[in-house]
Amino acid sequence: MAEPEPDGLGSDLQEGIISHLIELRSRLLKAAACVLVVLLALVPFANRLYAELAAPLVARLPQGAHLIATQVTSPFLTPLKLAFYTALFISMPVIVYQLWAFVSPGLYKREKRLARPLLLAAMVLFYCGCAFAYFLVLPAAFRFLTAVTPAGVEMMTDITHYLDFVMLMFFAFGLCFEVPVAVVILAAVGVVDVARLRSARRYAIVGAFAIAAVLTPPDVTSMVMLAVPMTLLYELGILAVRWLVPAKVDAKPAA
Repeated sequence: MAEPEPDGLGSDLQEGIISHLIELRSRLLKAAACVLVVLLALVPFANRLYAELAAPLVARLPQGAHLIATQVTSPFLTPLKLAFYTALFISMPVIVYQLWAFVSPGLYKREKRLARPLLLAAMVLFYCGCAFAYFLVLPAAFRFLTAVTPAGVEMMTDITHYLDFVMLMFFAFGLCFEVPVAVVILAAVGVVDVARLRSARRYAIVGAFAIAAVLTPPDVTSMVMLAVPMTLLYELGILAVRWLVPAKVDAKPAA
């Protein structure tokens, strides 16, 4: 009569999964606690934060025009929502670190060596994209939009709609500035190489202008201000592939 097989392997696997879930919960709680602490610190300054966010539009509104609130709770909820977005923005390094601390033990040494600069570059590029949108693109876009306002129409934007528009612009520009990171990841997994990236340069330029035409307001200046940095970042991605991703040796041994 055959003896039953010990289920020690199954119990060890179950314990390992439970321990990983506990660690994940701990990491997520730490990240959420960081966001909550920053949010509580920013709540007293919520109205001032919104005033700074609205500055690019308010500075270009016609004389006597101003932002409006079309809902009863908007004057309270909209600055509070902005404070939450700002808390996420400030806490992002801590959130990324907690996720990295959870994932990194399962990575190989070569993968860690590649992932560290990619994570750092991704955060820096996202922040750069948001800053680029706020300081350069939004003033140019609002200058165009106020200039093409029809006669007899007063431009008075709702504060909630304005916040949604600016957050969408920040997110779009932050993602578009991740082009070098995306290029390096594609090269690291073997989808492309340096030669293929160089040969696809013309398609990348066309794609950059197409993406910029979809994401930016309907003026040529904003489109060019997004397409040109994306093209330059594509070239930076090619250089990063040469530095970070080792070339594959396909040479056959001599006869």
